[in-house]
Formats: sequence, structure tokens, C-alpha cells
Amino acid sequence: MATILVVDDELGIRALLSEILTDEGHNVELAENAAQARACRERVRPDLVLLDIWMPDVDGVSLLKEWGTSGQLTMPVIMMSGHGTIDTAVEATKVGAIAFLEKPITLQKLLRAVEQALAKPAPRPQPGPATLTPQPVPLRTDGVVTLDATLGASNSAPITAIPLGPQSEQVFELDRPLREARDAFEKSYFEFHLSKENGSMTRVAEKTGLERTHLYRKLKQLGVDLSRNKRSGTL
Repeated sequence: MATILVVDDELGIRALLSEILTDEGHNVELAENAAQARACRERVRPDLVLLDIWMPDVDGVSLLKEWGTSGQLTMPVIMMSGHGTIDTAVEATKVGAIAFLEKPITLQKLLRAVEQALAKPAPRPQPGPATLTPQPVPLRTDGVVTLDATLGASNSAPITAIPLGPQSEQVFELDRPLREARDAFEKSYFEFHLSKENGSMTRVAEKTGLERTHLYRKLKQLGVDLSRNKRSGTL
């Protein structure tokens, strides 16, 4: 199996991810800060890195930039954060991350993200500073934000996000206040799962990892139309 480096300053997170990934047959290396992560990357050359964004010495995005500009980003990197935003995801995209997991990380989302990351070819290192252009960010409807960024020649194009899945294509305009962009994405996300689960609030709650009452309040807050579900008796 793969060698996976987990970088997180929280002991509990490191221990939990290590236990899960070891049970899956992977070889797991642990680092609690950027200095240990650098040393471990040189020593074992991991196949995948799970990298926390908020760390006390050097944050994860800065470490990712360092690896990218020095030509050391030869492995896929999944960013993790308990305070993730679309802006953070886009920033991570621009410097080489391929996915973003929001804490608390569910077992299903973790294993899916790891499987997808290991299936991708190793990223090509980009030595030296480069001018990066924000490009369309595909937002998967499976709970993992996939961040496939490419270099471009123009800085004038707006950043858009296109959800992938069995539904009509939608474009999220990110050039607006964060809360509006987040609400638009979340509304589309929950509408997708409601449609996929035929309006079953119980199954949607299980899929999204939310308690059923919290889920109902969230849907009302986002303005999701629940009338069809009420008529069908699935609530």
C-alpha cells in the first residue's frame, strides 16, 4: 500500500488518522509541525501528504508553497482544516493541493479522498515562482472538494466552481461576499443529496453527517424547497 505522511499539530488528530489509515493497510508517518514534515518528506518520500492548514510555526499553505517553488511537490497533498472556506480552498489550489477536507473529517470522506488522491498521477514540480491564474474549481458532490488547478495566461477571468454529479451544470460566482458564495454552494449541495435520496431526510442526514434536526434547520435557513418532500411523506 501507500506511505502517507500526516502533518497536524493536534495529537488526537494524528493518532486518529494514523489508526484509520494503518487499518487500511497504509504505512503512516506523523509530523506535528513544518520542520518535522520537511525532514520526513526527505527521509521517506511519501506517496501522499495530509496537511493541516493551521499550525503554530509555519502554516500548511506556506509549507505547500515552499515545496512547490523548490520543486519538492512530487506527491499529492490533501489540505485539512477546521476553519475552511472557499477562499482557503482556492488558495490551496493555486499552490498545488489536490483536495480539501474540512474537520471534523468523517471516515467515509477521508477514505474516499485518499483513494482518489492515490489514483492520480504525481504532480509535476513547478520550480521557481510562477504567475498563477485562478481557474474553474470542480466541487465534487461527494463531500470532498477536489482542487485541480492549472496555470493560465490571463488574470482577468473570474473564479468559478462547477459541481460534478448527476445534475444540471451550475456555476458559482466566487467574486462576491464569502457568506453568499458559501450559502449558494451549500444550497446546491443539499438539493443534490435530497434529489439523490428521493427526499429522505434520514438518508440525507446520514450522507452529510448532520443530525436530522440540525439538517432540517439548515435547509430552511438556506431556502431549500421542502414542499415536494412533505407531499411525498419523506420528511
